[in-house]
Amino acid sequence: MAGGPMRLKITHRTEYRYDFPIQYGLQRLKLMPNGGACQSVQSWSLNIEGAREEVRFTDQFGNDTRLVSMEGEPHIVSVEAAGEVLTHNKAGVTGAHQGFAPLWLFERQTPLTEAGEGIRDLAASISGGSDIERLHRLMNVIGERVVYTAGVTDAATTAEAALTLKSGVCQDHAHIFISAARLLGFPARYVSGYLMMDTATEQAASHAWAEAHVKSLGWVAFDAANGISPDERYVRLATGRDYRDAAPVSGIRIGQAAEQLAVRITVEQ
Repeated sequence: MAGGPMRLKITHRTEYRYDFPIQYGLQRLKLMPNGGACQSVQSWSLNIEGAREEVRFTDQFGNDTRLVSMEGEPHIVSVEAAGEVLTHNKAGVTGAHQGFAPLWLFERQTPLTEAGEGIRDLAASISGGSDIERLHRLMNVIGERVVYTAGVTDAATTAEAALTLKSGVCQDHAHIFISAARLLGFPARYVSGYLMMDTATEQAASHAWAEAHVKSLGWVAFDAANGISPDERYVRLATGRDYRDAAPVSGIRIGQAAEQLAVRITVEQ
């Protein structure tokens, strides 16, 4: 799987259509990738139409964050992030901890990762071997137990609920991994980003995976949905304790307008 560096070209377009003028809406965008051990950003732009950027800041996890507001007309709001990123295969090792959030914060469960009986049993079944071996085993067991199925879970589904359902999407695989890894004593975090797929250039959603902090190596990435440590086909966008911290686009809206959302992502070499 190990190859040389890859230059990935990404376009991520999110379009909202409303049937009435919007009283008020606020979107939080985490759509600007940072450079690091596994990637260097060659070029990147963020174009917003129908909304106004109110503030930009780096959050406690080191993510470039923009808040944009929308109100009244027009009925269409579009956000397009696009650029090129040079990626390297580091066998999932993304390096030393950085950012304002202390490592111990990633040892604590959140409402989305709170462990129930299922995850406690899962974590208890992972024993013996080095830290890395245990984490790889955890990733593989989750991949075997939880079948990738779109539409059965949503953004509010907890790790325990997804494990009980035995199905979900990459977000659920990541939350289950994070929850169990924390029980095993590892700080763990959620990563949102992009994956260049072998089968399709165009995708309907961004990708997500998890990272665990191993004393000798720093942060190491695990994609339980695909059963591998992320390689040069992956681009990291944002990190946090769970999906809520790292979601590329999230927001609130006041008023009666019904929302139609269209997302189009292309990732190509």
